Amino acid sequence: MKHYPGACDCHVHIYDSRFAQVPNLPVIPPDGPVSAYRQVQQALGLERVVVVQPAAYGFDNSCTLDAIAQFGGNARGICLVAPDVADAEISRLHQGGIRGVRYMMIGGPLRWDSLEPMAARLRDFDWMINLQLDGRTLPEHEESLKRLPCKLVIDHNGKFLEPVKPEDPAFQSLCRVLDTGNAWIKLSAPYETSKTGAPAYEDVSLLARTLAQRYPQRCLWASNWPHPGRNPAPSDAALYDLLFSWTDSDAQRQQILVDNPERLYGF
Repeated sequence: MKHYPGACDCHVHIYDSRFAQVPNLPVIPPDGPVSAYRQVQQALGLERVVVVQPAAYGFDNSCTLDAIAQFGGNARGICLVAPDVADAEISRLHQGGIRGVRYMMIGGPLRWDSLEPMAARLRDFDWMINLQLDGRTLPEHEESLKRLPCKLVIDHNGKFLEPVKPEDPAFQSLCRVLDTGNAWIKLSAPYETSKTGAPAYEDVSLLARTLAQRYPQRCLWASNWPHPGRNPAPSDAALYDLLFSWTDSDAQRQQILVDNPERLYGF
């Protein structure tokens, strides 16, 4: 396994028992403290990380901020905030290493009608919208996503909840969003949507490879550790190895693992 200095995992969640979770969670997340993720970093040769606020903590970003502080200068974060969050709170979160707001449109607390107003506010902080949606709905949101004034990052290869092919309209809609030059896509968590399954996840891997070949300058890689809702959890090493089947060259992997996240998250 080749080591890329500065390689970044762009989507992990930290769950720490020191912080209270919201009540009545449909799925109890696995234990996932910073100390456990450090072992993953060491095993895979990863140096940087983006901590994404889990739904389990709602709008309380304390655990995520604590994790960023533990990781030090090699970590950034994505928070979850209410649409009416004060600018002063955004500034406080920025000081703690946060660089964007999570919009999880599959069971999350935020609504589509708040996305564009939020994006207009985030532009002044040089933050991003981190969007997770069912990719099959991309055509109905394409125009609004293309005109967002801040940066946009889309999770998990577009997260098409039913299989699509590169020529399908929903995937072509994703490509047009990426064509704006203001959007990025995470090559991550194929197990969440694949119908063909491990180890190769052929259906989702076709999409990931297409994206890596067409948009190496717009792609990021992420593990989605500790894989909430998956028991047993997939192998992190096997998920990392998939990137090597989706890309053709060291130059592409350098761009996806190091250069793109360095510029996007400000490492």
